Amino acid sequence: MAATALRRRLSWQLATVEAISRETHRVRRIHLALPGWPGHRPGQHVDVRLTAEDGYTAQRSYSIASAPSHSGVDLIVERLDDGEVSPYLTEVLQPGDQLELRGPIGGYFVWPEHRTEPVQLIAGGSGVVPFLAMIAHHQSTHSTTPLSLLYSVRSEHELIGCPELAPRPGLEVTVTYTRTAPPGWVGPTGRLDRSKLERHLVGTERHPAIFVCGSTPFVETVATGLLALGYPSSSVKTERYGGTGDRT
Repeated sequence: MAATALRRRLSWQLATVEAISRETHRVRRIHLALPGWPGHRPGQHVDVRLTAEDGYTAQRSYSIASAPSHSGVDLIVERLDDGEVSPYLTEVLQPGDQLELRGPIGGYFVWPEHRTEPVQLIAGGSGVVPFLAMIAHHQSTHSTTPLSLLYSVRSEHELIGCPELAPRPGLEVTVTYTRTAPPGWVGPTGRLDRSKLERHLVGTERHPAIFVCGSTPFVETVATGLLALGYPSSSVKTERYGGTGDRT
């Protein structure tokens, strides 16, 4: 039975685009319908494959942005100017089109079910996407686990997941703008460093589970800061995306 389920997750299937919405000028949210979807855990990802008329294929991985209780699967895709897949997904794809997809994939960077101690999420840029699934799941299950997000983003025009990040009981969201802050902003600005981590994270005495997602430089900077502040490496899970990128 387990082998059959694994083969199903790793087999390519056709997903139909039901809706596409704009997150930012470079980012789109794509809602997909998958008749044979086996369900997923918040934090998992899928592979998407595009095939050209000459048979050339390009494949990329995208985190799932929706909670397991959500019908279908939401992907959030940022257009990269030199990308092979993202320009098509963000500029060409239309409702009714189909995509080849397989998954869900991954079991390490996922929401810790049945946890009572706090969960601390730390995101850089589009690294917030898997956390949107965790936050939506936290809400849909009426979880009492304390949940906090520290989100580093360049400007308010590049914020992803505004519906999920709206204020509500049980969720604390702190945003730091690294390039341009909104008029009248009184919150933190600038990139995450040790002092910001110390000021805005759940304290070590509360033994939080920590998830960090972003570009490689961002993740390395945050992980180094966490260890310096005394958070045990066993409590920190990281996920990197893309190439070298920047520190957001």
